[in-house]
Amino acid sequence: MWFWRSPQRSKGASAVVTGAGSGIGAAFATELARRGGAVVCSDIDDDAAGRTVEAITAAGGSATAVHCDVSRLADVENLAAAAQDWFGHAPTLVINNAGVGAGGTPIGEMSIEDWNWTLGVNLWGPIHGCHVFAPILRAAGDSTPPRGIINVASAASFGAAPGMSAYNVSKAGVLSLSETLAAELSGTGIGVTVLCPTFVKTNIVEAGRITEHSTELADRLMRWTGFSAASVARTCLNTHDRGGLYCMPQLEAKIGWSVKRFAPETYTRAIGLASRAGPH
Repeated sequence: MWFWRSPQRSKGASAVVTGAGSGIGAAFATELARRGGAVVCSDIDDDAAGRTVEAITAAGGSATAVHCDVSRLADVENLAAAAQDWFGHAPTLVINNAGVGAGGTPIGEMSIEDWNWTLGVNLWGPIHGCHVFAPILRAAGDSTPPRGIINVASAASFGAAPGMSAYNVSKAGVLSLSETLAAELSGTGIGVTVLCPTFVKTNIVEAGRITEHSTELADRLMRWTGFSAASVARTCLNTHDRGGLYCMPQLEAKIGWSVKRFAPETYTRAIGLASRAGPH
C-alpha cells in the first residue's frame, strides 16, 4: 500500500530567516542548520544576527548574516538578492519572523506613532517578505527541492485581548495574509504555514513598546507558562513538513482558536469581562 507524504521542506533547506538575531528567529535558524540547511540570518541588529551565525558555524553549520529592516521594501529586496547570491540559487524556505511587541493602552490612547511602528514591522514585514519571495519561489519551478513560506503570527491574531490593539491587528493581518497566500499557491508545491503561539520565552517584551504594568504581567506569564523558542521552532518546522497551514504549539492557543471560531460573540464578551475583572 502506498502512502503520500508531505515533502520535508525543513531538511537541508536553503533558508532565509528574518529577525534571526534572537528569540524564535534565532531558534528557527539554529534548528534549520541542525537539520542540514544553509541559513541566511537577517536582522535589523547586525551584532545580534552575527551572534546567531557564530553559534551556527561553531556547531559546524552554514550561515551568513544580512542586515534587513523588514519595514522597508528595499531592504527586503536586497535581502532576496543577497540570499540568492550566497546560495547560488533561489531559497527553498523563507521564514518571515521579525516582530515587535506593543500594548498596554486602549484604542484612542495608544499613539499613532506606535501604531505605525508596530504595523510597519509586524504586518508590512511579512507583506514585504511574501511580496518579494513568493514570485521567486514560483519562478524556481519544480526543478528545486520542496519550497515553502512560514509567517510568524501569534494567538493574538484571533485573541483580541484588550489593550493590545496594534499588536492584535498586525498579527490578524499576518494570519489573513498567510491564508490568502496558501490559497493562491495551492497546487504549486509551495507550502505555507502560519505560526500562532501564545507566550514564548523571548525578549520581545523588553524590546517592545509596552506599558510597565503589561510588561510585568507578560514577563511573569512567559516565565510561568511560556514555551522555549527552540520548542516552538521545532514544532513549527515539523508542522510545515507535514503540510499544515496552522501551527498552534500550545494547548491554550488551540482552545482559544476553537472557541473563537464556534462562539465568537461569547468569546469576545468573556475576554472583555475577564480583562476588566483582573488587577489594574
